[in-house]
Amino acid sequence: MTRSQDGPLRIALIGTRGVPARYGGFETAVDEVGGRLAERGHDVLVYCRTPEPADRVPAYRGMRLVHLPALRRRSLETLSHTALSVGHQVAHRHDAAVVFNAANAVFLPALRAARIPVATHVDGLEWRRAKWGGAGRRYYRAAEALAVRWSDALIADAAGIADYYTHEFGAPTEQIAYGAPLLDGLGTDKLADVGLEARGYHLVVARFEPENHVELVVEGYRRSGARRPLVVVGSAPYADEYTRRVHAAADDRVRFLGGVWDQDLLDQLYAHALTYLHGHSVGGTNPSLLRAIGAGAPTVAYDVSFNREVLRDAGRWFATPDDVARLVEDAEADPAGALARGAAARRRAEDYDWDDVADGYERLCRRLAAGEFRGRRRPSGRRRPASDATAVPSPDPAPVRVPSDTVPASPDGAA
Repeated sequence: MTRSQDGPLRIALIGTRGVPARYGGFETAVDEVGGRLAERGHDVLVYCRTPEPADRVPAYRGMRLVHLPALRRRSLETLSHTALSVGHQVAHRHDAAVVFNAANAVFLPALRAARIPVATHVDGLEWRRAKWGGAGRRYYRAAEALAVRWSDALIADAAGIADYYTHEFGAPTEQIAYGAPLLDGLGTDKLADVGLEARGYHLVVARFEPENHVELVVEGYRRSGARRPLVVVGSAPYADEYTRRVHAAADDRVRFLGGVWDQDLLDQLYAHALTYLHGHSVGGTNPSLLRAIGAGAPTVAYDVSFNREVLRDAGRWFATPDDVARLVEDAEADPAGALARGAAARRRAEDYDWDDVADGYERLCRRLAAGEFRGRRRPSGRRRPASDATAVPSPDPAPVRVPSDTVPASPDGAA
């Protein structure tokens, strides 16, 4: 039985840490999109893995929340929680389900067997992340193929990801980006609390992972003659060796703030930076980049297609430490030019509207519920021969290699 094109739907959102969003792009998307869909009258169910019992509320922003446990091991947390979530969903069928993270594709056959129409948000090219050993990379590549084979529809948040699935598998995707919060009128009181002044610093916000190029940025800054400090926000609980390398690359002009969980402080850091240096390279459209441009941060980004798609002419680009050194020196020599680029980035942020994103998810869920994808011939999930997949180059550089003893060999759901 299919649903009408009109009227409220019952929509399940599966595979994230849940809401309220405290971590990661998937959680932000569920928070922003799910809340808007609930406001429009849809019955939205979000599966959460909430460690603290006191935080396990039954509803949030009109969404119903189901809290289920997870194995507290990095390699199993996401998969164990998703397995329980899918089991619950099979017993409480909704009109449409959206599964986030291609790693969870192993559970799609259960949803299909229960005749629950499902779309998978595949995220970026997770297997290219340096933290995965051989087993982890093989798992993610296999999971991509399973997502193609068993999803009614695929969601890509960037053109580079959509192109990858088209040319690797011959699989169509629904391209729905993230939204950018537009941050205006931010004060400087929180900056003063950490000893900073507006336009008096360069900024990095990133998890410490090789493909986010934090070490490259810090090394490049150290080579520069910059007079303003480099402020580094972020950490990595499973990357001690890489964290040591990042700190070893620094000099006394670099300030490490660690993880910043005060959103007001983080937004002020974005809004008042002389440059924001964005090194992410494998994750598709990045929420940190969108938040930075929404705050009007003059942005210098690692040169890959995902970042160029977002910034276009508003960005400047680096690929080497020497590029970073030159660009931070240029910003200090011409702060007015940096501010003009920040204003251009803020205008780009207006094209990433959460209401439009919610529209895209709502349309897709209606199509799923109406049975539009049922009976369509799905791609097999087999990768196309190299000769068939060469029309569009890979959107990312090759994986960054780190010593094998620092790389876990199993998949995890972190974005």
